[in-house]
Amino acid sequence: MHVTDLGRLEAAVLLFGGPYSNLAATRTLLDQAERRGIAPDHVICTGDVVAYCAEAAACVEAVRRAGCAVVAGNCEKQLAAGAMDCGFGFEEGSTCDLLSAGWYAHAAAQIGPEDRRWMGGLPDVVVFEQAGRRVAVIHGGVTDVSRFIWPTSPEEVFAEELAVLRSVVGPVDMVVAGHCGLAFERQVAGVTWLNAGVIGMPPNDGAPQVRFAVLKGGKAVIHEMNYNHAAAHAAMQAAGLTQGYDAGLLSGYWPSEDVLPPELRRVVLASG
Repeated sequence: MHVTDLGRLEAAVLLFGGPYSNLAATRTLLDQAERRGIAPDHVICTGDVVAYCAEAAACVEAVRRAGCAVVAGNCEKQLAAGAMDCGFGFEEGSTCDLLSAGWYAHAAAQIGPEDRRWMGGLPDVVVFEQAGRRVAVIHGGVTDVSRFIWPTSPEEVFAEELAVLRSVVGPVDMVVAGHCGLAFERQVAGVTWLNAGVIGMPPNDGAPQVRFAVLKGGKAVIHEMNYNHAAAHAAMQAAGLTQGYDAGLLSGYWPSEDVLPPELRRVVLASG
């Protein structure tokens, strides 16, 4: 497992996930860091620079040019390996699984050999210290990069991940993750588990705003971010990516909730 240690970062750290090939959101996020006076070496992405939206190559270029740290997401790992699917961990045959074929093929066609080499060299874990707290940044889980860990996941799930993470990097006081698309903070056995959310898709809450987090003095604040979602939607339509994620940028709702645990869905399906 590839671990990068950034050392001590006492100034504010901006944490974000899932640019998802959404160039408009990515540019706005990088502008947010600049306006807040947060240097590029204090900006960390939890991975999946490339995914659902239209501008994969330009998004990778923007992130690489910015010089922020990036954790390898499942999409980076799959593209680096030349795999034929996104490796998101969707249940086979589910709506999300079927929809992924279109956007992944579009992204794969845009990403060239040099960007794939960059993706192949990204770390699995980034660690740093702030205000006496040791922080580890991952993508989904340590046991599985594509593991969906939700705000409602059983405590045993967090405990399992923490045990494996400690075996790799030693003691940690905070874990920052991405992948699931929902920003949340939860305390587990004295450790803060923070999901910084994603900027490429709204968190299925009926509004187009996305999420990122800022860590200062060892404490995190999750922020909403407005951006030009109409431009991102137009880019998807122009690229022919009209399977539902394009509409989700405007409506704030995902095209399918089958990846979500039942208690987080808008409509709880009746059993039987």
